[in-house]
Amino acid sequence: MKFKVIHSVLLVVTIGALSGGSMAADYKQNPFTLVYEGAIAENVKGKVNIRTVTYQLNGLDISANVYTPANYDAGNKYPAVVVAHPNGGVKEQVAGLYAQRLAEQGYITIAADAAYQGASGGQPRNVDKPSHRIEDIHGMADFISQYAGVDTARLGLLGICGGAGYSLAAAQTDQRFKSIATVSMFNSGRVRRNGYVDSQLNTIQARLQQASVARAQEAAGGTVLYSGDANLTDEQIAKLPFDLYRQGYECYWKMHAHPNSTFKYTTSSLLDLMRFDATNQIELIDKPLLMIAGSKADSLYMTEDAFAKATGTKDKELFKIEGATHIESYWVPKYVNQAVEKLTHFYGKTL
Repeated sequence: MKFKVIHSVLLVVTIGALSGGSMAADYKQNPFTLVYEGAIAENVKGKVNIRTVTYQLNGLDISANVYTPANYDAGNKYPAVVVAHPNGGVKEQVAGLYAQRLAEQGYITIAADAAYQGASGGQPRNVDKPSHRIEDIHGMADFISQYAGVDTARLGLLGICGGAGYSLAAAQTDQRFKSIATVSMFNSGRVRRNGYVDSQLNTIQARLQQASVARAQEAAGGTVLYSGDANLTDEQIAKLPFDLYRQGYECYWKMHAHPNSTFKYTTSSLLDLMRFDATNQIELIDKPLLMIAGSKADSLYMTEDAFAKATGTKDKELFKIEGATHIESYWVPKYVNQAVEKLTHFYGKTL
């Protein structure tokens, strides 16, 4: 497959060093609009560098960041890892953090905004269909496999949250991925269908009806309807029933906010989401599999379910980060450090 790079820019910007969590989490203070602590603020020779790229996938412009290891030499060969971002997230947030940390360990990594989301193209905005998200992962593999210095025989996959569920689906058939890892896996189809912690089983048909009405309205040229978009007060957030939602608002709205990140998605997407399940055909995965989740994550049930069903591989491990919740695995240094250490060992062994 001929893959055309439409636009790529090597950004070299000199600014004052950023320090402190609030500075590092302010996209306006970073030339690459990265919002995670310790993010690259300028490309320095001999250190991990970041390159912004735009490529086409099925007629849409996809916006991505490629991280290269210290002392990167295009004439050498490096293992590479594709990183899929969480639902509602963008490449400048947790996907970028893990991509940068893995680049520090010697990997070429790529984190791209999903089609119809973030800085990538596609209309209407914030369509969230599993087939698109899975194709995004295949597309990142297409692009990074042709990147100078990448050893295609050593290509790994890392999915985070919703991106982890879609990574499990992509890895079922894409044999280019030699090993697969997940962090805080979120089975989007199961949650959109059954509710979080299977709490909305009695409203499935009503929500399918809403999605059908939304699809009909779109088809007739009417207003695009959205779900998941809520402007909550601090008091309302505190009353949310699950850690994932309470801490998610704190993380995405405050500590690591980015203007391209949003919880909303087209209501019509539910027609596709609610019939999807990340564990369907998961036994097709026959490659090494590492699944990481916080021991206190209220989403842990989804990782445990997928791990049990992944019977096609004998080389699999479930690693629990003691004391971590779902969202804390995104940014809390002591938990991220544990995850990265485990990932480094895993990819070092399997790639």
